[in-house]
Amino acid sequence: MFNIERYGEENRKLSYKDVNCVGCGICTDVCPTSSLRLGPLVPIARGLIEMDLISVNGDTCVFCGLCSVACPFDALSLEIDGEDIKKMDNYPVWEVESKVDDEECIYCGRCYSVCPRDSIIFERNLPDPVSLIRGEIEIDEEKCIYCSFCADLCPAEAIIIENNPTSSVDLLNNSIEVDLSKCVQCGVCKRVCPENAIKQICSTCMLREEIPVPEITGDTFIVEESYVNCSWCSEICPVDAITIAKPFDGKLELVENEAEEKICKGESCHACQDVCPCNAVTIVDGKSVTNLDFCNLCGACVTACPQDIRILTRTAMKSNNINSESWDEILNSSLIGK
Repeated sequence: MFNIERYGEENRKLSYKDVNCVGCGICTDVCPTSSLRLGPLVPIARGLIEMDLISVNGDTCVFCGLCSVACPFDALSLEIDGEDIKKMDNYPVWEVESKVDDEECIYCGRCYSVCPRDSIIFERNLPDPVSLIRGEIEIDEEKCIYCSFCADLCPAEAIIIENNPTSSVDLLNNSIEVDLSKCVQCGVCKRVCPENAIKQICSTCMLREEIPVPEITGDTFIVEESYVNCSWCSEICPVDAITIAKPFDGKLELVENEAEEKICKGESCHACQDVCPCNAVTIVDGKSVTNLDFCNLCGACVTACPQDIRILTRTAMKSNNINSESWDEILNSSLIGK
């Protein structure tokens, strides 16, 4: 993370957030003064080196803000007199989106479990199981021999037994109790009791019309500061409650050249897999395979590939309001057709 500033008629501040950075190198490609530098991507991704993915030369930076508007992941921000240029009308903006439809979400948690950046905050409120069950259970302590069969086999761990006799006829130090807040009226305890000391009746099925439909509530929230538009969440959502708009259209290909000995060594190399911020790369039969459903076309894998056989072709970028002809030329030449 860095912050550099320039004071004058306008106060300009360039900030970098490493947590947002995916190591795509877009900012270094567009910088007109070559003031930004991409660090050793693979060693950083593997945890061999602890440093930021991007560094800046504050002496040569002209604070133009081109890097800031070119970054689709909001890792760089330029402020002019305290205001982020991305919020100004005369600067380009990315038309990327991450949205959860709360009315459609069923709070299953699948998006939370697959997010490669831990960018989803998920909370689910389940009803009390007791409210969904009807039944009765009773233990005859005169018959109970405190063998603990019922407690050991109870799937809900609802039975508590204290068995500390001081003699063969001592019942004072023994006790058995059923926690009704846990009991699911399954009847296992009744079936295993060797003394028939447990009476249990489940009437859930018989009285099911009286049992209210359970209401499951919660909250699913995408943290925009760290998400990378990979679309894992939207692809895996069973009710299509999540909308993700990726920053680029295009394709990513693996083009090998055996004559020049440029072949994928995915099983031993896996640099592409290590740097991918989207978990979109897998190794299949010793070769790297990228699932484009989850790829955001950032290009980090292209930079990391030591064989230089990954070809990224971007056909469109979701950035608009580019009012400067020179910026439009730089952005299109650097980002499209890479």
